Amino acid sequence: MEHSLTQSLIRDIPDFPKPGIVFKDITPVLAHPDAFRRVVGDMASYAREVQAEAVAGIESRGFIFGAAVALECKLPFVPIRKPGKLPYKTIREEYELEYGVNAIEMHTDALKAGQRVVVVDDLLATGGTAAAAIRLVRRLGADVVGAVFVVELGFLRGRAALKDMPVRCLVRFD
Repeated sequence: MEHSLTQSLIRDIPDFPKPGIVFKDITPVLAHPDAFRRVVGDMASYAREVQAEAVAGIESRGFIFGAAVALECKLPFVPIRKPGKLPYKTIREEYELEYGVNAIEMHTDALKAGQRVVVVDDLLATGGTAAAAIRLVRRLGADVVGAVFVVELGFLRGRAALKDMPVRCLVRFD
């Protein structure tokens, strides 16, 4: 789907969060109701296409899009959070960063075995966080039927980390 308006609203922030990184800021999309509505609509269409029964959103911007997609599709929303942020029993999955290790968590009762889940986030870069989220969902016995992102940084080859997972990205930067 053509997202030239969305792409034009994504701004580059040089040297954030550290020198040499060019951060893709999606907050102008959120400030533009028509673009935001279109992004959520296209992500929801993907969730329907893969016949998702739940939406898992990755902290933090994945919450914005994931919750909106879940609401649009009338599906449960499952937050995947940074360690120590969820109040109930959790499972944890670690993933590699270029400068160390990080982790994400999900409630142990968030999903049912066999439930069809789509993973949502704002950005696919190296794929480490998304791959960890997919592993978390699978550890609860649910079936990840796809992943959808607003932005893909193609030059970082994040799709490779997701192996054979069906992936949809609305805007791609190479």
